[in-house]
Amino acid sequence: MAAAAFRTTTALYAILALLSLSLLVAVVRSDTAATPVTPSTACNETTDPNFCRTVLPSNGTSNLYTYGRFSVAKSLANANKFLGLVNRYLARGGLSPGAVAALQDCQLLSGLNIDFLSSAGATLNTSGNSTLLDPQAEDVQTLLSAILTNQQTCADGLQVAASGWSVRNGLAVPMVNSTKLYSVSLSLFTRAWVRSSSKANKSKSKPPRHGGGHGRGLFDATDDEMVRRMALEGVAAAVSVVGEVTVDPSGAGNYTTIGEAVAAAPSNLGGSTGYFVIRVPAGVYEENVVVPKNKKYAMMIGDGIGQSVVTGNRSVVDGWTTFNSATFAVLGTGFVAVNMTFRNTAGPAKHQAVALRSGADLSTFYQCSFEAYQDTLYTHSLRQFYRGCDIYGTVDYVFGNAAVVFQDCNLYSRLPMQGQSNTVTAQGRTDPNQNTGTTLQGCTFAAAPDLAANAAFPVTTYLGRPWKLYSRTVIMQSEVDALVDPTGWMPWDGDYALSTLFYAEYNNSGPGADTSRRVAWPGFHVLNGTADAANFTVGNMVLGDFWLPQTGVPFTSGLIN
Repeated sequence: MAAAAFRTTTALYAILALLSLSLLVAVVRSDTAATPVTPSTACNETTDPNFCRTVLPSNGTSNLYTYGRFSVAKSLANANKFLGLVNRYLARGGLSPGAVAALQDCQLLSGLNIDFLSSAGATLNTSGNSTLLDPQAEDVQTLLSAILTNQQTCADGLQVAASGWSVRNGLAVPMVNSTKLYSVSLSLFTRAWVRSSSKANKSKSKPPRHGGGHGRGLFDATDDEMVRRMALEGVAAAVSVVGEVTVDPSGAGNYTTIGEAVAAAPSNLGGSTGYFVIRVPAGVYEENVVVPKNKKYAMMIGDGIGQSVVTGNRSVVDGWTTFNSATFAVLGTGFVAVNMTFRNTAGPAKHQAVALRSGADLSTFYQCSFEAYQDTLYTHSLRQFYRGCDIYGTVDYVFGNAAVVFQDCNLYSRLPMQGQSNTVTAQGRTDPNQNTGTTLQGCTFAAAPDLAANAAFPVTTYLGRPWKLYSRTVIMQSEVDALVDPTGWMPWDGDYALSTLFYAEYNNSGPGADTSRRVAWPGFHVLNGTADAANFTVGNMVLGDFWLPQTGVPFTSGLIN
């Protein structure tokens, strides 16, 4: 047999063996999940067994699939009830502006939770008593993870904006019970429907689910063929387009503001339909923009970083919630932004002031810049990807609880207020079953010009700190400048989350990459094997192989060679 034919045959046998093993694992797990057990037994491995036992029916036996469907249905009923409670408080009137703002955030987030639970429930009701395979399993786990994030955001906003008032107190118990219920639903889902090798806890070794190839992108400046096609044929050369408009404040385009163009986009486009393209020529657009949940698969293309600029100045000090301080906010699935700058000019003294917030599943940003100080980029929830972007900030300037990968991006720490330290990341994972976390791969950590030129007072810069109990951040194959403190990471408050977080570094370089003096926290790791690091790549962390190719944006699926 020829050598090439032998290798091909051997590879086929290997693939068939892996498929057989995967099917065997799925069958064994399916049999386990299909075995009738008591409610008490079903609750044993959830995040809160005692609370779980108050949720499930108290007598008889059922399998994990039945219990999982029951808990999701109960969560949906609870979400509707909670939204009704929020609406009643808003209808009372006489509330402070801060209270109204916090409740309006809760109203929006509760509505999203109803959508997510409805979608998750529909999938589970048609799945039968069998495990789900990716991307379907990841889709449902992503939705159930986001529901917890939305509830936590609501709670955080009420805590800050409504301290000491009756509405916060009236919502406290329903808020806690909702969070516990949603956590139980996520626990039962992962036990019943998710294959063991696909569990959300990527802190344990497992082989990558997908290959480590490179994505071919429409906007890849190194791909001469695609650049020529872009120039000659436009966006339609490589991605499907259902419509295209241009924004021009002078009136020469289709719309004079970005907000008007977004409003004109078709509602609820499907992923296979194509993108609605909004072109934003060079200029400064002073407006706060929201891409709502029904404006799906919108693609916004500017003329470049520093050329097409969307800018605002909302901040917490001026009465906005952190969530709603964003200059640009995205909820619509499949949003893509290319060659844009998103800016918040509130300044460091105004504390939390977001340039961009994304709670849009499968959202992508390529060659964009995000500029602010504290809380610059709010990667709020669901799955996101950033490639070739610049992010400027001071305190917690990349924060949130999405499953997100930053690839080939620049993290520029700016000059903060005197007495402040810089923290690049503040990841907000609150539940061990959430498939969320922040990966920074092939990125550069450096000082912005104002910090580099500063000699008036010393500024300590850290890679991140744990905003929530199960905070998860991985920095790998990146260039870390000397501005990063040798300890690497900063505590949030005493020993909070130091044993439950998962922070890791892998194969970084530069004067700030030495890990010999890093923190000695139980949750901090220096990864040595490629299998561990591969868990946090585009192909695994956000299952990018399934959805990024259609965006036209270049990406590396696995580890960078």
